[in-house]
Amino acid sequence: MAIACIGQLPQSSDAFTFISSKSSSSTVARTSSLSMGLLDDAFSKPMSDIDSERETPIDRWMGWSTKKGATPATPQQVPANFVDSMDATNYISIELEKPMGIVFEENDESKFGGIYVVSMSEGGNAEKAGVLQTGDQLVAVGMTNVAGQSFDDALGAIVESDAPKTKLVLFRGSAKDVYGPTGASKDWLQEFIDSGAAQA
Repeated sequence: MAIACIGQLPQSSDAFTFISSKSSSSTVARTSSLSMGLLDDAFSKPMSDIDSERETPIDRWMGWSTKKGATPATPQQVPANFVDSMDATNYISIELEKPMGIVFEENDESKFGGIYVVSMSEGGNAEKAGVLQTGDQLVAVGMTNVAGQSFDDALGAIVESDAPKTKLVLFRGSAKDVYGPTGASKDWLQEFIDSGAAQA
């Protein structure tokens, strides 16, 4: 019977030591290299630089740089004025009688669409309520999603409302924050509106 001991040897790290269990006082050891084939020395050599043309996202994620001593990419910084449009606390809701006294304007239609508060009439219902601010983005009228709609369609939802007080849901942030690449998904926004959105 032979016992195999795996250990570090002075000259080779890929060898086994076989010790016979029949030897009594003196242990006779013999070593032999174990050859596994294709990957024999894959992990024994130092990692080489990756050709920059072959570098993949996983290489960057794992910190495998294309050049020795290259500094890993730093994560992008969040802009100081960023407002998360998937955070319910960044939405406000108000119920107003008509005439509301709000002046709306359309965002740049080629980029975003939708309308926002430009100003409030002095002494009007909106100004008296003291909730709205200029720049607030209108996203819903009652339970109707108007986010990203044209000026006529969004304002039409307010005009068509026959409730004594019309509920408006607005996003407190820029058009880029709500409609841009980091904006809320349509599904999230619709679910938020369907759930009753921000309480008035």
